[in-house]
Amino acid sequence: MKRELVFATYLAPSIKPVYDLVVETVSKELEVPARLVVGESLDQLEGGTIDFAFVCGLPYVRMSDRLIPIAAPVVKGERYEGRPIYFSDLIVGASSQARSFADLRGHSWAYNEPDSHSGYLITLHRLLEMGEDPTFFSRWERAGFHQESIRRVAAGEVDASAIDSQVLEVAFRDQPELARRLRVIDTLGPSTIQPLVASPSVDVSLREAVRSVVTRMRDGGLDQGLVDRFVPVDRGDYDDIRRMLREVEAGGMLGVPAA
Repeated sequence: MKRELVFATYLAPSIKPVYDLVVETVSKELEVPARLVVGESLDQLEGGTIDFAFVCGLPYVRMSDRLIPIAAPVVKGERYEGRPIYFSDLIVGASSQARSFADLRGHSWAYNEPDSHSGYLITLHRLLEMGEDPTFFSRWERAGFHQESIRRVAAGEVDASAIDSQVLEVAFRDQPELARRLRVIDTLGPSTIQPLVASPSVDVSLREAVRSVVTRMRDGGLDQGLVDRFVPVDRGDYDDIRRMLREVEAGGMLGVPAA
């Protein structure tokens, strides 16, 4: 029996049906057993227990000397221009008086987690561009996932958050009532979207075989995550996130208030 391939997702649970489909398709096309697990720690990518993973662009950039980018999704919709990009949409409650990021001074802020580009790094970078620091917000709340940040803003538990645009559009599609409870007041980005990566232990021929299968996929369930297709990506495609990380680090803002 051929060795089982293990894929992991470290991304939003609402997009997991797309990742399930990718793994099923790879297994069928390459005639190898494969399964998808929910990643527990990014250390798994270096421990030999994970072969391929769907990861955020920020941890990929931090580990790009070890991880190999394979492909990334193109989200449906004119704003994505047929490219592997996404945005961070700033949401507030429907009754909020805020109309832009600048209006959020002194408000509470939910972010998913400190390894997130769309929910964390890009927010710090915007504050840096504005000449501000994390005290711009009265309170930071670590929510764990974008869906939880969405819930907290919709419930009035926190004032605002930056949400991965793909995740937000899926949430609006699946929970139409959210569109009546939330408003998008600003947008950060675009940024290069989260890649499918291979661990260092995966040989070149297998990496290329998986890339070929994934980038040939069309529809057949990809629409569950509003994905049109996957396209090849390489290290240089993530220079935008690499630059933001470098600038935020130089500004002494990274890690505050990540806890």
